[in-house]
Amino acid sequence: MIKKCDKPGCQKAGTCRAPKSRDLREYWFFCQEHAAEYNKNWNYYADMTPDEIEADWERQTFGSTIENKTEQTADYVKFLNDFLTGRGAFDRVQPRRANMPGAVVAALKKFGLPLTASWRDVGIKYRAMAKKYHPDTADDKNIAAAEFAKISTAYETLKKHFGKK
Repeated sequence: MIKKCDKPGCQKAGTCRAPKSRDLREYWFFCQEHAAEYNKNWNYYADMTPDEIEADWERQTFGSTIENKTEQTADYVKFLNDFLTGRGAFDRVQPRRANMPGAVVAALKKFGLPLTASWRDVGIKYRAMAKKYHPDTADDKNIAAAEFAKISTAYETLKKHFGKK
Protein backbone atom coordinates (compact mmCIF):
# COMPACT_ATOMS: atom_id res chain seq x y z
CA MET A 1 0.00 0.00 0.00
CA ILE A 2 1.35 3.41 -0.95
CA LYS A 3 1.09 6.04 1.75
CA LYS A 4 0.74 9.78 1.37
CA CYS A 5 3.91 11.86 1.88
CA ASP A 6 4.49 12.57 5.60
CA LYS A 7 5.47 16.19 4.91
CA PRO A 8 2.51 18.31 6.11
CA GLY A 9 0.56 19.74 3.20
CA CYS A 10 2.07 17.45 0.56
CA GLN A 11 -0.39 15.33 -1.43
CA LYS A 12 2.16 13.22 -3.35
CA ALA A 13 2.79 9.52 -2.75
CA GLY A 14 5.24 8.74 0.07
CA THR A 15 7.42 6.25 -1.81
CA CYS A 16 10.76 7.10 -0.16
CA ARG A 17 11.57 5.86 3.32
CA ALA A 18 13.62 8.08 5.68
CA PRO A 19 14.65 7.20 9.26
CA LYS A 20 13.00 9.00 12.17
CA SER A 21 15.89 8.27 14.55
CA ARG A 22 19.31 6.59 14.87
CA ASP A 23 17.85 3.23 15.92
CA LEU A 24 16.44 2.90 12.37
CA ARG A 25 13.24 1.21 13.60
CA GLU A 26 10.73 3.85 12.54
CA TYR A 27 10.58 5.69 9.23
CA TRP A 28 8.94 8.64 7.58
CA PHE A 29 7.53 8.12 4.10
CA PHE A 30 8.19 11.09 1.84
CA CYS A 31 7.83 11.88 -1.82
CA GLN A 32 11.17 12.10 -3.64
CA GLU A 33 11.43 15.86 -3.27
CA HIS A 34 10.83 15.87 0.49
CA ALA A 35 12.98 12.76 1.07
CA ALA A 36 15.91 14.50 -0.63
CA GLU A 37 15.36 17.61 1.51
CA TYR A 38 15.10 15.54 4.72
CA ASN A 39 18.18 13.41 3.93
CA LYS A 40 20.27 16.47 3.10
CA ASN A 41 19.61 17.90 6.55
CA TRP A 42 19.60 14.67 8.63
CA ASN A 43 22.77 13.74 10.50
CA TYR A 44 23.01 10.25 11.98
CA TYR A 45 25.63 11.43 14.49
CA ALA A 46 23.86 14.63 15.58
CA ASP A 47 23.96 15.23 19.35
CA MET A 48 26.75 12.66 19.87
CA THR A 49 30.17 13.40 21.34
CA PRO A 50 33.30 12.28 19.45
CA ASP A 51 33.77 9.46 22.01
CA GLU A 52 30.20 8.27 21.45
CA ILE A 53 30.72 8.36 17.68
CA GLU A 54 33.93 6.32 17.98
CA ALA A 55 32.21 3.80 20.28
CA ASP A 56 29.37 3.48 17.76
CA TRP A 57 31.82 2.89 14.89
CA GLU A 58 33.59 0.25 16.97
CA ARG A 59 30.30 -1.44 17.88
CA GLN A 60 29.24 -1.52 14.24
CA THR A 61 32.64 -2.83 13.13
CA PHE A 62 33.37 -5.39 15.84
CA GLY A 63 29.89 -6.14 17.21
CA SER A 64 30.61 -4.65 20.64
CA THR A 65 33.05 -2.26 22.19
CA ILE A 66 36.45 -3.85 22.63
CA GLU A 67 37.42 -2.03 25.81
CA ASN A 68 34.40 -3.58 27.57
CA LYS A 69 35.48 -7.14 26.81
CA THR A 70 38.83 -8.37 28.10
CA GLU A 71 38.63 -11.61 26.11
CA GLN A 72 37.87 -9.79 22.87
CA THR A 73 40.75 -7.41 23.52
CA ALA A 74 43.13 -10.33 24.02
CA ASP A 75 41.92 -11.99 20.80
CA TYR A 76 42.29 -8.74 18.89
CA VAL A 77 45.82 -8.18 20.21
CA LYS A 78 46.74 -11.79 19.28
CA PHE A 79 45.32 -11.29 15.79
CA LEU A 80 47.34 -8.10 15.31
CA ASN A 81 50.49 -9.72 16.65
CA ASP A 82 50.08 -12.76 14.39
CA PHE A 83 49.44 -10.51 11.42
CA LEU A 84 52.50 -8.36 12.08
CA THR A 85 54.81 -11.31 12.71
CA GLY A 86 53.44 -13.41 9.85
CA ARG A 87 52.34 -16.33 12.01
CA GLY A 88 48.63 -16.10 11.32
CA ALA A 89 46.65 -18.77 9.53
CA PHE A 90 45.85 -16.18 6.86
CA ASP A 91 49.52 -16.24 5.77
CA ARG A 92 49.54 -19.93 4.96
CA VAL A 93 49.80 -20.64 1.26
CA GLN A 94 47.12 -22.88 -0.14
CA PRO A 95 48.42 -26.38 -0.81
CA ARG A 96 49.32 -27.15 -4.40
CA ARG A 97 46.44 -28.80 -6.19
CA ALA A 98 47.33 -32.44 -6.74
CA ASN A 99 46.98 -33.96 -10.21
CA MET A 100 46.08 -30.68 -11.89
CA PRO A 101 45.33 -31.27 -15.59
CA GLY A 102 47.93 -29.99 -18.04
CA ALA A 103 45.39 -27.76 -19.78
CA VAL A 104 44.64 -26.00 -16.48
CA VAL A 105 48.35 -25.52 -15.75
CA ALA A 106 48.86 -24.12 -19.27
CA ALA A 107 45.88 -21.78 -18.86
CA LEU A 108 47.24 -20.47 -15.56
CA LYS A 109 50.63 -19.91 -17.21
CA LYS A 110 48.93 -18.01 -20.03
CA PHE A 111 47.61 -15.59 -17.40
CA GLY A 112 50.90 -15.57 -15.50
CA LEU A 113 49.21 -16.96 -12.38
CA PRO A 114 50.52 -19.49 -9.84
CA LEU A 115 48.94 -22.94 -9.40
CA THR A 116 47.37 -21.70 -6.17
CA ALA A 117 45.45 -18.91 -7.95
CA SER A 118 41.80 -18.42 -7.03
CA TRP A 119 38.87 -17.85 -9.37
CA ARG A 120 38.94 -14.19 -8.36
CA ASP A 121 42.60 -13.95 -9.42
CA VAL A 122 41.70 -15.49 -12.78
CA GLY A 123 38.84 -13.03 -13.30
CA ILE A 124 40.99 -10.00 -12.52
CA LYS A 125 43.79 -11.11 -14.83
CA TYR A 126 41.39 -12.09 -17.62
CA ARG A 127 39.64 -8.71 -17.59
CA ALA A 128 42.97 -6.88 -17.75
CA MET A 129 44.28 -9.02 -20.61
CA ALA A 130 40.99 -8.98 -22.51
CA LYS A 131 40.96 -5.20 -22.37
CA LYS A 132 44.56 -5.06 -23.61
CA TYR A 133 44.14 -7.56 -26.47
CA HIS A 134 40.56 -7.02 -27.59
CA PRO A 135 40.58 -6.67 -31.40
CA ASP A 136 38.33 -3.61 -31.29
CA THR A 137 40.69 -1.61 -29.08
CA ALA A 138 44.21 -2.91 -29.81
CA ASP A 139 46.62 -1.19 -32.18
CA ASP A 140 47.72 -4.31 -34.09
CA LYS A 141 44.45 -6.05 -34.94
CA ASN A 142 45.98 -9.31 -36.29
CA ILE A 143 48.18 -10.02 -33.26
CA ALA A 144 45.44 -8.87 -30.90
CA ALA A 145 42.83 -11.19 -32.43
CA ALA A 146 45.11 -14.23 -32.10
CA GLU A 147 46.11 -13.35 -28.54
CA PHE A 148 42.51 -12.62 -27.55
CA ALA A 149 41.46 -16.05 -28.87
CA LYS A 150 44.20 -17.71 -26.77
CA ILE A 151 43.23 -15.93 -23.55
CA SER A 152 39.53 -16.64 -24.19
CA THR A 153 40.32 -20.36 -24.58
CA ALA A 154 42.43 -20.31 -21.41
CA TYR A 155 39.62 -18.55 -19.56
CA GLU A 156 37.06 -21.15 -20.68
CA THR A 157 39.40 -23.94 -19.49
CA LEU A 158 39.75 -22.31 -16.07
CA LYS A 159 36.03 -21.61 -15.92
CA LYS A 160 35.35 -25.34 -16.25
CA HIS A 161 38.12 -26.17 -13.76
CA PHE A 162 36.64 -23.87 -11.11
CA GLY A 163 33.09 -25.11 -11.79
CA LYS A 164 31.72 -21.81 -13.07
CA LYS A 165 28.99 -21.59 -15.66
